[in-house]
Amino acid sequence: MASNQTPKSGVRKGMAIDIGISDEDRAAIAGGLSRLLADTYTLYLTTHNFHWNVTGPMFNTLHAMFMEQYTELWNAVDPIAERIRSLGHHAPGSYAEFGRLASIADAPAQPPRALDMVRILVDGHESVARTAREIFPIVDKADDQPTADLLTQRLAVHEQTAWMLRSLLEE
Repeated sequence: MASNQTPKSGVRKGMAIDIGISDEDRAAIAGGLSRLLADTYTLYLTTHNFHWNVTGPMFNTLHAMFMEQYTELWNAVDPIAERIRSLGHHAPGSYAEFGRLASIADAPAQPPRALDMVRILVDGHESVARTAREIFPIVDKADDQPTADLLTQRLAVHEQTAWMLRSLLEE
């Protein structure tokens, strides 16, 4: 069978990706998105942890707010991972990979006080926004509109969430 023919299974093996983005650019974008995925997942875990462990006079407000935030983060990981796959690369999916790739620290072993949780989440959302923003130069160079759209959506969420959380810290 010639290399360009489809086998009986209906799937071509080793088929090259030709979407108008070079292999080198796709690899660089996938690498950046892998860091974004690791940051997003780490922030998801931290936010969910804080949802479970928050205490104090702002319990109801923060418990509900953290649930809304971790749900949004959970819904964000799939589109990021699927964009990596669309570019022809494997999406990271283990704690070890996320730990190596993430720019944000894991949640503290002991739950912090409520307002310290808020501060940690502000820092986390700002870090994820910076990670997303760092990918734009290669995305722009490659004229990769789907990734640019995904990054723009993620930036809007993280910047708005950081603002809302910061507002809780004002006297």
